[in-house]
Amino acid sequence: MAAAKENLKKAVLWEPGEDKKVRCKLCNWRCLIDVGKLGRCCVRENIDGVLYSLTYDKVCSANPDPIEKKPLFHFQPGTRSFSVATMGCNFRCEFCQNWQISQAALERGRIDGEPITPEQIVEGAVRSRCKSIAYTYTEPTVFMELCDDCGRLAKERGLTNVFVSNGYMTIEAIDFAGEWLNGINVDLKSFSEDYYTRLCKARLPAVLDTIGYIAKETNIWLEITTLLVPGENDSDDELKKLADFLVTKAGADVPWHISRFHPQYKYLDSVPTPISSLERAYDIGRAAGLHYVYFGNVPGSESESTFCYKCGRMLIERVGYRILANHIKNSRCPDCETEIAGFEISA
Repeated sequence: MAAAKENLKKAVLWEPGEDKKVRCKLCNWRCLIDVGKLGRCCVRENIDGVLYSLTYDKVCSANPDPIEKKPLFHFQPGTRSFSVATMGCNFRCEFCQNWQISQAALERGRIDGEPITPEQIVEGAVRSRCKSIAYTYTEPTVFMELCDDCGRLAKERGLTNVFVSNGYMTIEAIDFAGEWLNGINVDLKSFSEDYYTRLCKARLPAVLDTIGYIAKETNIWLEITTLLVPGENDSDDELKKLADFLVTKAGADVPWHISRFHPQYKYLDSVPTPISSLERAYDIGRAAGLHYVYFGNVPGSESESTFCYKCGRMLIERVGYRILANHIKNSRCPDCETEIAGFEISA
């Protein structure tokens, strides 16, 4: 996939090594890349001892979405977010719902997309009356150059910026984005190293470190999603360990989205997640002390809505990605005055 470097964007967060090798510092693979070779994401290339992004001007998705679709339920609820993606990913999840774009560079050696500039993306967000830009659908860490340029322009225009991420970025990458990144939803796919290595071709500890660092060391609003795969990551023991970790390392106010699995990509020999499994996970999360636990991919469920964890008052009523009512005033429950965590969460 050799490319002419004059047409490419020089990468961020890397360092030169011996014999013109380069060390990428964007994600926790920390790839050591030989001349003419690609990183694990297949979208960053060492050209004559310099690391370049192959996706900067190849945007494969740019459109407005409800912020709830990310899912972010405690971040500017009821607003729209301009969703941006390029091809590539540093994971190999067998159940990926966006595999056509996340895995194309690996499987077909192709990186498709349109040359949309950061200025055009931000203008598109403003014209669409979005309040934020979401870097999503594939892993935003691997197109950090575009995220950075868009994020800084968006901030100047009064927009916020959010990631939807697998959480495999380095601490250096989190700090790099910290000037403009306001919110993130991290997929905590399982609490099992076997699950991560077998089904995602990745490692669990780095994701846990990312969650802990964002929660404790940054001002980035954090939410967590776990796709519940039948027979894989849905045991009571694992869910309890996961929920306990979130309470301890991210805090009781971190929203946990338990998402229903549907067979996708290479993982087809399964059934969709039973609703009873989601209900069991919900109960485990609340028993662990989490204040906000939600169902995902179950339109119409009451567990899509936000309730006051103290008095039980319904605060934000949701059906799918639509908000029917938001009763939060000054970030508090109108009945018992309990503070409700979030970023610009009030009606």
